[in-house]
Amino acid sequence: MTTVADILRGKGSAEVYSVRPEDSMLEALQRMAEYRVGALMVLDGGQARHIAGIVTERDYARKIVLQGRNSATTPVREVMTAAVHCVDMAQTCEECMALMTRQRIRHLPVLDAQQQLAGLVSIGDLVKAIISEQQFTIDQLEHYISGQRG
Repeated sequence: MTTVADILRGKGSAEVYSVRPEDSMLEALQRMAEYRVGALMVLDGGQARHIAGIVTERDYARKIVLQGRNSATTPVREVMTAAVHCVDMAQTCEECMALMTRQRIRHLPVLDAQQQLAGLVSIGDLVKAIISEQQFTIDQLEHYISGQRG
């Protein structure tokens, strides 16, 4: 079974894009556009980089646009989701998908053994890994059926 550690290795870069709670939502949106991502971790605490929350495009749509708020003057802390669900490196794709489905979320921060932020996995990352795993199984079965060794 594919684990979160496998997914992060496959992504190549484990860089996690972030904003601070005091940054404006406009700054957060500009970073999302620049990095072509749908979510940013909200980190505070200086060097410790404490997870204060997560802010997503969905948060922007629901808490800024629909409420008629100003992106330039609204701080991220007023829009972010503070109760962040995290996973560890050993969790499987299936466990992550179950958590995302249950909590209706699309992004999961990954913590390392020291409980430090190690990466972020998205629903897209998980779907890609599951499809790859299934394709491998299909290829193996096809080789078995045709009598080839692979």
